[in-house]
Amino acid sequence: MAEEAMTAGPHRVVVLVFDGMKLLDLSGPAEVFSEANRFGADYRLSIVSADGSPVRSSIGMLVPADTDARVAAAHDTLVVVGGDALPGSPVDPVLGAAAKELAERAGRVASVCTGAFVLGAAGLLEGRRATTHWQHTATLARRCPSTRVEADALFVKDGSTYTSAGVTAGIDLALALLEEDHGPGLARQVARSLVVYMQRAGGQSQFSASLQGPAPRTPVLRLVQEAVQGDPTADHGLEALAARVRVSPRHLTRMFRAELDTTPMKYVELIRFDMAKALLDAGHNATEAATRSGFSSYESLRRAFARHLGLSPIRYQQRFATTSRES
Repeated sequence: MAEEAMTAGPHRVVVLVFDGMKLLDLSGPAEVFSEANRFGADYRLSIVSADGSPVRSSIGMLVPADTDARVAAAHDTLVVVGGDALPGSPVDPVLGAAAKELAERAGRVASVCTGAFVLGAAGLLEGRRATTHWQHTATLARRCPSTRVEADALFVKDGSTYTSAGVTAGIDLALALLEEDHGPGLARQVARSLVVYMQRAGGQSQFSASLQGPAPRTPVLRLVQEAVQGDPTADHGLEALAARVRVSPRHLTRMFRAELDTTPMKYVELIRFDMAKALLDAGHNATEAATRSGFSSYESLRRAFARHLGLSPIRYQQRFATTSRES
């Protein structure tokens, strides 16, 4: 399959840019496609603005456009970048029209970060599943009521439409598109060459457990967090945690719900899950990862992976982990 894709001729990628765009939303995916060309792929990248004029990025850098949306040639993939202003105000109708026009000439359509708002304004997300930066998923859901917004996904594929979460998730999305075109071998080569984590699953959370929300204000919860993160293999049952911080189990549960929007046991599982992933990434087998991260058995670890990633630990390691033992 990969060999067939490699001989199918050039793959034309058009990136739609605009004033205030996030530069990394352009450069991240562009580097993936450029690096793939070093290994035998043939991606042809064009930068397009609505009227063909240069645009100024969010960091002030001027980005020239190769052409304008009206005259851009037919292409295989359209990528729409994001920008900080998109969630806070209506999308410029000219930009939305450009996205719609380009999408009609594309084999597949993708957005990075808040670029999903442009797709939504162009009517390209109607009845579809989508995601965007976690800070703006609720806004996207309000703007696009017929769209099922998946708030915690790195990227979402719905038919030939792809949307990704914030900023660096655009690299994950580009790697997934590369894998779709040329197979996992080339995608893995590119990930290693760019020194990035091998493609994370689209359904993987945008966060590690320690990043989900602000640090708790309550000293009791900070003590619990430190205890679990310090030794995930210890006894962190509800009774044990409550006794450790000298509150009742019911009160501890209320505190977790109020400040962290989760339960103590779900939090413990997230910490152990993150540790197990790190062990798998380092080349440990699934049974060893389960034991060292505090899961009672491989089966418990398998159920946790199914809940958080939708795949087994073994499948995760085969597909996504870049390990030192492989090097």
